[in-house]
Amino acid sequence: MAKLLMLCTMVAACLALAAADWSPGTSTFYGGVDGSGTMGGACGYDNLYNAGYGVLNAALSQTLFNDGASCGQCYLITCDGSRPGGQYCKPGNSITVSATNLCPPNYALPDGGWCGPGRPHFDMSQPAWEHIGVYQAGIVPVLYQRVQCTRTGGVRFSMAGSNYFLLVNIQNLGGSGSVAAAWVKGDNTGWIQMSRNWGANWQALAGLVGQGLSFAVTSTGGQYIQFLNVVPAWWQFGMAFSTNQNFVY
Repeated sequence: MAKLLMLCTMVAACLALAAADWSPGTSTFYGGVDGSGTMGGACGYDNLYNAGYGVLNAALSQTLFNDGASCGQCYLITCDGSRPGGQYCKPGNSITVSATNLCPPNYALPDGGWCGPGRPHFDMSQPAWEHIGVYQAGIVPVLYQRVQCTRTGGVRFSMAGSNYFLLVNIQNLGGSGSVAAAWVKGDNTGWIQMSRNWGANWQALAGLVGQGLSFAVTSTGGQYIQFLNVVPAWWQFGMAFSTNQNFVY
């Protein structure tokens, strides 16, 4: 009996710990039944299939988006049947989505609406949302937690900018999913510190056209990887280059 009580206590403690990992929020959907309307967005990923994210994505409220620092992060979301609106949940279902866009406040509504300041809200692609909620509801209460991202293939670098300014969209990160710091190195330069411009776009105020490029990236999980000689000297703006390396944390 004592062993049984100890086991029950341990299970209860584990369940309580797991429950503590979840945070309450709300969720709506956008982008159409095929999710095509979610392409592009405030992270700068453009075609989400090419960038590695696909249709299981979400626009984050201002509170969660964190000025673009959350771009690429992954969230496990389940509908919360215990709160008002929970009758529209699909019980037992959950979905993992990637953060690819911003859901801005709507100040025509009280307190900026569902995506107003201080509100954790996910405006999910319709295909992702319908995994957890009944279409007719439009909005449901949810529980969410950040989880590790699993990606196919390596990190991808999409090139933009001008002859004197390099803008690189860093895509398809596994592990923590998001970038904490980045550097670029040309054939004729040392490592140049980059800074976030907007979303997942990182900039270097340097003329690097005509040089082969290497990148170094630190994920928000703290892992550092050098992507050496990933961009050939003949690169042009608008091109994207994939690697065979990715993050695990």
